Amino acid sequence: MQAFQDYYPEHLAHCYGCGRLNLHGHRIKTYWDGEESLTRFVPEPFHTAVPGIVYGGLLASLIDCHSTGTAAAAMYRHEQREMDSEPAFRFVTGSLQVSYLKPTPLGPQLEIRGRVGEIKGRRVTILSSVLVNGEECVGAQVVAVQMPESFNR
Repeated sequence: MQAFQDYYPEHLAHCYGCGRLNLHGHRIKTYWDGEESLTRFVPEPFHTAVPGIVYGGLLASLIDCHSTGTAAAAMYRHEQREMDSEPAFRFVTGSLQVSYLKPTPLGPQLEIRGRVGEIKGRRVTILSSVLVNGEECVGAQVVAVQMPESFNR
């Protein structure tokens, strides 16, 4: 099964968080898991805030790219279209609200899960969570906005 990000055309596949062509980025992969989207990520030792705890900026970055990818996939589902159909749906972040609920331990695999809150015109609201061993450490709301055509050039 292809990840949402695998459908991004080359000129839009350089994002630090999710671009498959950015060799120094996170290169996350997001998939549907029923009605939720799912990304798995294992932080490296250098992703630390204080010993044993994941840096909050990394968590926000993962949520950001996970959620914009989920927004694109959700719009394809909403329109009952295949992910490789044209015109392509690509999204950027309009707002990102992150709530750090408890320290996120460094070491275990992170699960980032997303649910579609609302699709309204060119905006998709995604509710995302970062979980470690089934416990929510971070919650977020992302308003993703369909990418302007000028970005596609």
